Amino acid sequence: MGIPLKQAIAVGKYIAAQKLRRRKRYPLVLMLEPLFRCNLECAGCGKIQHPERILDQHLSPEQCWAAAEECGAPMVSIAGGEPLIHPAIDRIAAGLVERGKFVYLCTNAILLERKLDLFQPDDRLTFNVHLDGVEARHDASVQRAGVHRAAVAAIRAAKARGFRVTTNSTIFVGHDPADLHRFFDEVTALGVDGMTISPGYGYERAPVQDKFLHREQTRALFREALAPAAARRWRFNHSPLYLDFLKGEREYQCTPWGSPNYSVLGWQRPCYLFGEGYARTFRELMEETDWDRYGTGRHEKCADCMVHCGYEPSAVEDSMASLGNVVRSIRSTVG
Repeated sequence: MGIPLKQAIAVGKYIAAQKLRRRKRYPLVLMLEPLFRCNLECAGCGKIQHPERILDQHLSPEQCWAAAEECGAPMVSIAGGEPLIHPAIDRIAAGLVERGKFVYLCTNAILLERKLDLFQPDDRLTFNVHLDGVEARHDASVQRAGVHRAAVAAIRAAKARGFRVTTNSTIFVGHDPADLHRFFDEVTALGVDGMTISPGYGYERAPVQDKFLHREQTRALFREALAPAAARRWRFNHSPLYLDFLKGEREYQCTPWGSPNYSVLGWQRPCYLFGEGYARTFRELMEETDWDRYGTGRHEKCADCMVHCGYEPSAVEDSMASLGNVVRSIRSTVG
């Protein structure tokens, strides 16, 4: 797997501490969106659909650091929008690393190569590059030719400079498993440190709604797409139990509080993909959200969702539920 041993140990200690305190709900990853503006208009993205007055706003570094401290999660995923547009993104990332967070800076990589000088390689900092498949598939997804080529060049440049790099791929209706196999091979050959994959979720703001997978479609596609994973030595930045879930081999209930979202609008309820309002503080989010309303079988909007931000925390929680799961998770990290 693509999860660094240092990160796996830190997260394991964090979960053990939460269990000793008998906490039922706790965050694993802060989904931090310092801005919504982007330099692409991807078909499956709803963030850039916000009005201009919202797109013109961004969080300050101090607001980002305060949110991370308030939340307390060991990992921070900086998303958006396109984070590299933010005028102080280097300060935000550096400040989070200084505070001991494992930072995944999500980017479409259009600006990455020219902005590498702003950052210093660190085993707590990872550039998480958006790639939705082979070149033709990705460029169609982001609705601009040449973006895949630019992203690959940026990955090579970042790896050459000693940075950790992972990829982040959203899988939609029409993805051919054979093309995904070729894509996984190509990304592996680039030397990335891991791949994140997730089925798309059809949230309201997304401009194109007919590209999102239903639950049974997700299971069928991922069973075929992941079948040769062990033999081909692909490295996924996931718990192996989450990959089992995608294939329909395990059942989980969503854990939306595992990946709380903070943006210019506040703390989003219940997760970053569908909005039921915003809380002013993290404590308000955790204590005043009716969590039992959400998840498969509880809310119609959750029926087809199998996205990693909700179900990866469930899988990580399960990874410590039995000795067998612990052993499997350790083997996937060191294997």
